[in-house]
Amino acid sequence: MTAPAADAGALAEPAEPVGGGWTAALSLANGAIWVGWYGPLQILLALQAAELAPPGTSKEAVLAWVTGAGAVVSLVANPLFGALSDRTTSRYGRRTPWIAAGVLGGAAALALLAGARTVPAMAAGWCLVQLALNAAFAAVTAAVPDRVPRRQRGAVGGWLGAAQILGVLAGTGLATSAGGLAAGYLACAAFTVLATLPYLLLHRDLVLPAGARPPFTWRSFLAGFGFDPRRHPDLGWAWLTRFLINLGNALALLYLLYFLRDALHRPDPQGGVLILTAVNGVTLLGTVVAGGFWSDRVGRRLPFVLWSGVIMAVAAVLLACWQTWPGALAAAALLGVGFGVFTSVDFALMTDVLPAAAHRGKDLGVLNIANSLPQVAAPALAAPIVAHLGGYRALYLVAAATGLLGALLVRRIRGVA
Repeated sequence: MTAPAADAGALAEPAEPVGGGWTAALSLANGAIWVGWYGPLQILLALQAAELAPPGTSKEAVLAWVTGAGAVVSLVANPLFGALSDRTTSRYGRRTPWIAAGVLGGAAALALLAGARTVPAMAAGWCLVQLALNAAFAAVTAAVPDRVPRRQRGAVGGWLGAAQILGVLAGTGLATSAGGLAAGYLACAAFTVLATLPYLLLHRDLVLPAGARPPFTWRSFLAGFGFDPRRHPDLGWAWLTRFLINLGNALALLYLLYFLRDALHRPDPQGGVLILTAVNGVTLLGTVVAGGFWSDRVGRRLPFVLWSGVIMAVAAVLLACWQTWPGALAAAALLGVGFGVFTSVDFALMTDVLPAAAHRGKDLGVLNIANSLPQVAAPALAAPIVAHLGGYRALYLVAAATGLLGALLVRRIRGVA
């Protein structure tokens, strides 16, 4: 890592556009984190749950418990590490030390998870993965409002979103083709570290001068994690919109492997997940960067978020009403179109509603809870729906209604066009 001099502009609103090299390196680091998350989430945790489930306990319940426990850790870790990075005065910058520590810790935790032989060990390993990778993710996302001017954030958000879906696809591919559970976890761990190195080694972070850091008290530090929606209503509506749309998406994706195996009776459900992820990735990549650039050009965010949520709801309805392999392919393609636009433009929207530069990392961490909290809520909602309230058809209809509500509520944000 190259150590820059202290920069009083660390708290300034950025004005100079960032270059393509910086954007590419940060995007690659972002994609690396998603490999570490989604190789396990798409394939490995489901297989491990089926392998380790005790007699009398369903694989679905084990998977729900493990992913739910990890999501609880994520709820705390993201804003916590965001707040810590806000206060970091290292000579390597505010964000870079946390990215480095997070990916190294995440890789080590994935290696521990590879050796888990009981459900509690599996849950503990996944919680450690979430803890470490959320430290890196909080720092990566905070680097955008630190360095990117508002007029460029849709485009940068688009490239980060493209890296996200490529990370999901790469993680799924590594988990599927590595040759077993342990090999899959280790392959994801290695990729997570190696793909982060270009950003860590080649790009200088802004340094927060020691005198710019406010005095620390536990009371003020802990109080900072709350926000009053009455004082910052746009922040509140943005959080709720993101939460509902992500909850709808999480409900649609959580049991995808089981849906292909138990409802569609695919002979190779793991391969089916990989195919659907690839189809979704192609259509998402076709819209994620273009949507971000387009929203920057027209200077508007809200219509893009609204209509992307509507498209995602239609995709969930397809899964509910057309339960065939062609229907799943069509839904995956449509979901990619909607989620591509949502990913880039919603990220830019989140950075536009941040109240103050001094705690960008913490505020983005609070907003990122709207990404991780659905991972807690989705298993709690999905398991009883599938088991007792109508199966996969009901699950996907609930997913559609939830996402549509989130899309409609974006119109309550007043301070952003």
